[in-house]
Amino acid sequence: MNDFRLPLGEWIETLFRTITDVAGGFFSALRTIFLAAYDAVDWIFSAPPFWAVILVLAAIAWWARGWKLGVGTAVGLLVILGVDQWDNAMDSLALVLVASAIAIAVAVPLGILAARNDVASRIIRPILDFMQTMPAMVYLIPALVLFRVGVVPGIVATIVFAMAPGVRLTELGIRGVDREVVEAGQAFGSSPGRILRQIQLPLAMPSIMAGVNQVIMLSLSMVVIAGMVGAGGLGGQVVASLTRLDVGLGFEAGLSVVILAVILDRITGAFGGGFRGKAGKAGKAGKSGKAGAGTATATAKTAPQQASAEPDAEPAPPRVPAATA
Repeated sequence: MNDFRLPLGEWIETLFRTITDVAGGFFSALRTIFLAAYDAVDWIFSAPPFWAVILVLAAIAWWARGWKLGVGTAVGLLVILGVDQWDNAMDSLALVLVASAIAIAVAVPLGILAARNDVASRIIRPILDFMQTMPAMVYLIPALVLFRVGVVPGIVATIVFAMAPGVRLTELGIRGVDREVVEAGQAFGSSPGRILRQIQLPLAMPSIMAGVNQVIMLSLSMVVIAGMVGAGGLGGQVVASLTRLDVGLGFEAGLSVVILAVILDRITGAFGGGFRGKAGKAGKAGKSGKAGAGTATATAKTAPQQASAEPDAEPAPPRVPAATA
């Protein structure tokens, strides 16, 4: 019994070796696409002067939530600049935005599919459980095998790690839409696609935005781990501080990660609150439409009964045509 061992690790190694041999060109092309997207976003944040980036991000924060968040965003970014972590912070911000955008683009359609198809939901849920419970550093190993050292393995590992809450909260939001509102749309002859676009998605948008917020936060939590595979940025600084036991550098890089996390969390939370208000109004309008449709139906049903309840009513006198000159 002691000699028994399930060769699961050997099977996984054989599988990845086969994937590398068969689909090596595909993963090379995918690496090129991810790297180009990262370079483009990183150029947007790194090419302009720091004050221009601070003004733009502070203006977005002000527009999203008010002057307090705008001022706080500007102060936080100035702190990052003051501890000489600006370039690393912009690199990490580019990685987070690229990984989050790809994760959301995959998570939302999967959540819609799971909400509208029970079989798909039963298949997707165990996969999401596996993705959320597997240690995050384990994702780096196959990412390194398939995409080599650099920023791309960090992006891929971040996508896999951060995608699960986006799928779950999208499914939860769509399934939580009031059935009466959906039935009202069906009563007016709307197609399933139109009900999804104009009823379910708007009403589920607060939950979807909460999923977007969680995807971004989990992506930021992967910044340090991605730094272990050569992704650079603030994660690379934290790894360097670990190897050199540099407490000051580690604190500065960690504080910069926290500042970015707070800024992104407050901005996405503000957008989610705006969608929550719109969803409440849409839900009330849908229910009033349902009530109106029900009242009209009830009136149409009771009209024949009222007519038959008065059999002795005298018929109206015939209309006499007017005399013509």
